[in-house]
Amino acid sequence: MTNLEHNREAKQVVVNEIRERLGRTKSVVLVDARGLTVAQDTTLRKSLRKAGGIDYKVYKNTMIEFAIKDTEYAGLKEYLSGPTAVAFSYEDATAAAAAISKNLKTMPALEFKASAMEGEIYDAAATKAIAEIPSRDVLISRLLGSFKSPMASFARVINAIAEKGAE
Repeated sequence: MTNLEHNREAKQVVVNEIRERLGRTKSVVLVDARGLTVAQDTTLRKSLRKAGGIDYKVYKNTMIEFAIKDTEYAGLKEYLSGPTAVAFSYEDATAAAAAISKNLKTMPALEFKASAMEGEIYDAAATKAIAEIPSRDVLISRLLGSFKSPMASFARVINAIAEKGAE
């Protein structure tokens, strides 16, 4: 096996890894992490692990480009310039963007490039807006809370009427 063949095989392994992750992800977030210190990068990685269901890795743009070719993620190609780190979110579509967003205040060098979810490509500004959307669990609990509130008020009114009637 020549060096060229070995390099091709090594690159194909990376492309296949990216494709496999894309095949099971709910969203992809591209960031430019240039200028982060080692400590900041470690903090970012820890916060992404803590959020759960997120893989974060730096890939060469050419490898990402090969992996997204002819997929729903092909529109991300225009955002592949400079160093690119990719966060794959497997459980909650907004989790990676939200976890990264929490670090933006303390890491000014960290910047959103773009994201993709449910077949749509979003630029940096839209990705930042998506990061502000509460998680699915928070939205469900808010919805249930809004159902509970009117019922609780109604129950208090009925109880007050019943107590007045008993007097």
